[in-house]
Amino acid sequence: NPGTTIESTNELIRQVEEKLSKIPEVSKIVTNVGTMGSGVGATNQSHTAEVLVTLVDKHEREFSTDVYGQKIKEKLSGLPLRVNVIQSTMGGGSNQSPIQILLSGTTMEEIMPAAERVKKILESTEGVIDVRFSSEESNPELKIDIDRDKLASFGLSVGEVGQTLQVALTGGDDSKFKEKGDEYEIRVMLDKFDRNNIENVRNITFTNMRGQSVYLEQFAKIEQSVGPTKLERRDRIRSIIISANVFGVSSGTAGAQIAEKLNEKELPNGVTWKYIGQQENMKSSMTSLLLAIGAGILFVYMIMVALYNSYLYPFVVLFSIPLAVIGAFLGLALSMKSLNIFAMLGLIMLIGLVAKNAILLVDRTNEAKAEGKTLREALMDAGRSRLRPILMTTLSMVFGLLPIALSSSVNSESKNGLGMVLIGGLLSSLVFTLVLVPVIYQRFDKIKDRLTKNRKLKQSIEQLMQE
Repeated sequence: NPGTTIESTNELIRQVEEKLSKIPEVSKIVTNVGTMGSGVGATNQSHTAEVLVTLVDKHEREFSTDVYGQKIKEKLSGLPLRVNVIQSTMGGGSNQSPIQILLSGTTMEEIMPAAERVKKILESTEGVIDVRFSSEESNPELKIDIDRDKLASFGLSVGEVGQTLQVALTGGDDSKFKEKGDEYEIRVMLDKFDRNNIENVRNITFTNMRGQSVYLEQFAKIEQSVGPTKLERRDRIRSIIISANVFGVSSGTAGAQIAEKLNEKELPNGVTWKYIGQQENMKSSMTSLLLAIGAGILFVYMIMVALYNSYLYPFVVLFSIPLAVIGAFLGLALSMKSLNIFAMLGLIMLIGLVAKNAILLVDRTNEAKAEGKTLREALMDAGRSRLRPILMTTLSMVFGLLPIALSSSVNSESKNGLGMVLIGGLLSSLVFTLVLVPVIYQRFDKIKDRLTKNRKLKQSIEQLMQE
């Protein structure tokens, strides 16, 4: 709880370490008491601690890290503390929670009721656990409300009072001690007992310009209260972050469900919400990758226009791309992998890989038509003559990707999706391209003949009109 001393926190964390050390799958424990996180986002509070737990290799344990995280929570449930389990990044540092919602408003009095409402929405969402606020109204504090009129009547200024209270309550190191050429700072402040005793604080004495002694309680109202554990601002606006973990579902699925519920609920006027952290990065990454996919399709089309000297036939080749996407998502579904950044990169790679099957068919069909064969004969000849190279190239890539898709080494989970996307896309393109591309080619060829006839008819009419 806020206000707990660092000594008490350290003693409690010792019990945590003792319980964790008894888990056979735990190989290493590193603890930071009084600190959470690292870098700019780190928080230093006496009632917090961070325990970094390293598990044995995945081949030496039965369950995944997600399951062990929940088992650790159950094992520590008997201790008077709140446990949040977050997986570390591949680099080893602590990671952010997968769900982070930033609430912004004018005052904390407006934000906190909205935060409670959002918290209930998160708790009601399937798979969302460990919902918490970045700042809570539970930090014990001493509230001093100065009456400025009384202060002026005693001949004191706010600056004088503030400086004296700072030295008394938090300490001042203006004094120096010199010894043998070394200089040491001397920190002067009230001892812990005097600071915690509200009566002692009320009797803090100030001396005005007339040499009179004035007690703090004579011009200020002093009371014990609770306040936020941390004051936060984003873009100079008061804010609070609501974080949560997910278990049993992907963070993208949970994030979409939460966004849908939040859009249905109305927050108080002046309070806004948005995703930050992983959800924000995921949205930005997906947008960039979709743009990359669109650019890849455009470049493939432009290259084929230059090669075929036609704007029509490259569209036939592009119809093979949706066929590959079907197989890619089917491969992810059958292997129970999520659509992560590696899977999206696999989709971009598929644009170039699967187009070659249609290119082989279209190229051979054009050659056969140039040799004088009918459209049907040209398509049948292309299917027979190009089946062998299509099978050879596709199957060689599929077998080459199997080690990536089926790997069970450390950190292989993220790359498995890449392999399954490529394998599923290549196989579906192999099956459907041989059937659909000839049909599409036939339709486009008829459209081309119709356009040619219309153009010739238009030229004939223009010639007759000129005559």
